[in-house]
Amino acid sequence: MGKDSKSKPKDSGGKGKGKQPAGASDDAGSKGKGKSGKDGLGTCTYVKARHILCEKQGKINEAYKKLQDGWLDSGDKVPPAEFAKLAAEYSECPSGKKGGDLGWFPRGKMAGPFQEVAFNTVVGATSAPFKSTYALPSSFHT
Repeated sequence: MGKDSKSKPKDSGGKGKGKQPAGASDDAGSKGKGKSGKDGLGTCTYVKARHILCEKQGKINEAYKKLQDGWLDSGDKVPPAEFAKLAAEYSECPSGKKGGDLGWFPRGKMAGPFQEVAFNTVVGATSAPFKSTYALPSSFHT
């Protein structure tokens, strides 16, 4: 996930409750005021992300393995369209029907680890699976 210099989000969709996210997507970015550090993250107010949310750890591991085999193991970024296909196939969140797209959301909208991963994943990167506050495995694509 990342940031840019814009100050208002295009949309503020997304829900942070429920199962864990399983990755982040390339079409994500972040908006807001703040200085960027060497990593380009800086401090942002909004972020845009895709995710895969699964109740079972084994299911998110299977989805993440496909991301690794296809792109991550070779050091490539996961194309947003490919992440969206996996989200549609694996995600148990209503956003799965939209390729896992959560849209733009502000700091404080999502809970705990979900927000931390969303605001700390570099733009275009995919996070490893993690457990959210709601004890379900997830992954983000920024």
